[in-house]
Amino acid sequence: MRGLKVAVMSFAHTHALGYMTSLAAMPGVEVRGSDPDGTSTGESVGELRGRALADALGVGYADTFEELLAWGPDAVVITSENARHRKLVELAAAAGAHILCEKPLATTWEDGLAMREAAATAGVMLMVAFPVRFASAFTRLRSAYRAGALGHLITVRGANNGMLPRSRDWFADPVLSGGGALIDHVVHIADMVDDLIDSEPVSVTAITNRTLHAQRAGAETAGLVNITYENGVIAAIDCSWSKPDTSPVWGGLTLHVAGTGGTVEVDFFGPAAHGISSETGLPIESRYGPNFDDAMLDTFIDAVRSGRHAQPDVHVGLRTLSIVLAAQESVRTGRTVPVVREPAATSS
Repeated sequence: MRGLKVAVMSFAHTHALGYMTSLAAMPGVEVRGSDPDGTSTGESVGELRGRALADALGVGYADTFEELLAWGPDAVVITSENARHRKLVELAAAAGAHILCEKPLATTWEDGLAMREAAATAGVMLMVAFPVRFASAFTRLRSAYRAGALGHLITVRGANNGMLPRSRDWFADPVLSGGGALIDHVVHIADMVDDLIDSEPVSVTAITNRTLHAQRAGAETAGLVNITYENGVIAAIDCSWSKPDTSPVWGGLTLHVAGTGGTVEVDFFGPAAHGISSETGLPIESRYGPNFDDAMLDTFIDAVRSGRHAQPDVHVGLRTLSIVLAAQESVRTGRTVPVVREPAATSS
């Protein structure tokens, strides 16, 4: 098996640590990263940026993105701030590398379409990082629904609740993140609904507030989003940063699916051992379920090696982005907003 070169561009996102750890453990994969704007905020691994994080994980490092791409990577993983995805995707595509881009795909419709065109022009794959869809529980749910076990689907109710990241302030900076809890959390559940029901979103109604973490966040920290689909399904998403700073875990994601033939409720991060710390008296929760990042990265790497098309692709990224943009417009106007559909590509 030929060795594969995988570059990681930017360590701004908290997922960079997990992705690099998983990639470095893969047989036949060499990993290098670059994080030229990164500044460490502490000494723990989760607070490290730049060369310090690469050294801690035992992966190679390049001082600039240009130096990293000159290495000739076969694939690139982009874990920058959301607003910087387009620039890095265009650089990676121009270098001829296949791309896995952290969610959301982009922060504007213009940027999302430009990224699609860059990948198509270069003839490279552009996959979007939605790891939860790789959970075996979701695979079984999808199979059961498509086999008719749930009958006619009526509603999907999802919750993606987490802690507001403390070592990555940009998550609540509207300029760098493109928003707050809406853009960070809605897309995960929108991706699973997209894959589950295979129907176009039609309209969105959303409300938000900034009651939680008001002194730290420059964008909304809680929201409720209702999505109507062409086939009549209604999805409701709680996308809040509602976990306290003292939470023993970062957060979680649940999905409740109701149909005429039955209902299913899934807690994707539910398997855990619980306890109490004898030193602090605070709760302890140690999760032991499967690592969805590993499954997603395996799919991406296999696609790079085989040349096949992998999901979720750029078109999924655009559909989920269109829902977020409609939700943001709904919050601004107080109205139900139609979802914009992806236009045909201008290049093959």
